[in-house]
Amino acid sequence: MHVADGTDPGWERELLDHLRPAGRDVRKVVAWLAEVARADVSLQDDTGALLAGARAPLDEAVVADIAAGRIASAALQDRDRHLRLVRVELPQGTSAGVLAVSRPAPFDRRASDIVTHTAGVLELLLRARGSAAAGHRLRRATSDLRLAILQLLMVEDIVSARRVAAGLWPGLLDTETACVYVAESRPEDRDRFAEECVSATSEQALVVRCPAVDAHVIVVTPDDAAAAELRSLVHDRPDTYIGGSSRHSLAQTATAYGQAVSALAVAHFRPDKSAVYAERTHPERLMDPGVLRGWTVRLLRPLDRLPHHTRAELLATTRLGLEFTAVNAAKVLGVSRNTVRARMERVEGMLRTDLSDLTVRAAVHLALNTEAGLVEVPGDRDGAAGNGFGELLAGPALRTWAGDLLGRLATDARDLRRTLRTWIAAGGNAERAAQLLGVHAQTVREHVRSAEPVLERQLLDGGCDLYEVVLAHLALGDLDQSGLPGANPGHPDSPVHG
Repeated sequence: MHVADGTDPGWERELLDHLRPAGRDVRKVVAWLAEVARADVSLQDDTGALLAGARAPLDEAVVADIAAGRIASAALQDRDRHLRLVRVELPQGTSAGVLAVSRPAPFDRRASDIVTHTAGVLELLLRARGSAAAGHRLRRATSDLRLAILQLLMVEDIVSARRVAAGLWPGLLDTETACVYVAESRPEDRDRFAEECVSATSEQALVVRCPAVDAHVIVVTPDDAAAAELRSLVHDRPDTYIGGSSRHSLAQTATAYGQAVSALAVAHFRPDKSAVYAERTHPERLMDPGVLRGWTVRLLRPLDRLPHHTRAELLATTRLGLEFTAVNAAKVLGVSRNTVRARMERVEGMLRTDLSDLTVRAAVHLALNTEAGLVEVPGDRDGAAGNGFGELLAGPALRTWAGDLLGRLATDARDLRRTLRTWIAAGGNAERAAQLLGVHAQTVREHVRSAEPVLERQLLDGGCDLYEVVLAHLALGDLDQSGLPGANPGHPDSPVHG
């Protein structure tokens, strides 16, 4: 379809088609103009950079006059070529590009109209592209800001988090307590799902795309109504789940995040695809509170000589490092994985523990989560000073809970409990456990994976769920307690003497 003779009544419709959402492409419009006008076409910006088409030799003085606005268009003839140059406004508003159309035939009225109208369409497309790019940059900056606020909350820097949030979301963090939810969708759906979370919470919650897990969206919300809206989002969506924490102070955001991830694991086994951490019994709730507080205070006392900010930073990092891999903890905190490892090694050294041992990790994890919820008792900082970790595990309520939990595994003829116990003792290493059991490492992994839905806990990924199962084994005497921190407070190597 050509217009050399001005006999093309359908070009307007074709040009308008390029404004439809599916056809908004500057390069396609320039290519269409080249075809319909039987011409060589180029579009360049005010610096001479080619935006679309094929570069052609142009009179630089004329191009400069058009780009500067001194003239709007120009018609030239160079030997056997006829040339039209038209000004095209660029999105910045202070600059302009030049549309150049060169062809062997003279420009009749219809051809001139097509060039002029095409220049207008290009301006619209460029303006829309500029707006889309600006919108994308704004959304990216807002997303980065939300992440920065979350990272400040994770290390208990509440004052800074509130200061950063106040500019865009006044009142968002004007609260003392909040819940954390972690929602999971397909990675390719996460951006859209995150925006729906923002809408569902009426921007009264902190919605963050998790920097560590591509499928996760983290939501910090002080409002129970917003939490209900979040849960409703996953109901009719395939491959979408949500887990929530119990209510915590903002300074305990890292603890709440770990709880939400743990609840998310349970949500995978629930028909409504949602779970809240407080919905199940947790071992620390079955321990004597005075003994638990006293043991925690003594265990973490070596850290008390540190400045408050340093201590909080070390504890928050170690809590996340025990929940997740060093790489993922680093992404959540916005630091390098070497920084995470260095902080954890410092804590490990001060507590004189070996965090490669799963039983030690479970004990330290218990202490850190307890410390995060400690309330000062005036005049009684030491609590039950003579009690060690063994006393925490000896209570009848805890032993009953542990027996009921691990007793679920008895229905499987493969002796999942024996495999699980051996795997834990081997530090969660399937190869070492396989050698001890005389089976293949894949068999060990399959047994552990089979135990997950029975126990309603994720085990292979580590973290809170696994530590609860470790504590259940310790309470029943199925694992060695001798290397645990604070197991024997009278021993000269105990942290109480550090």
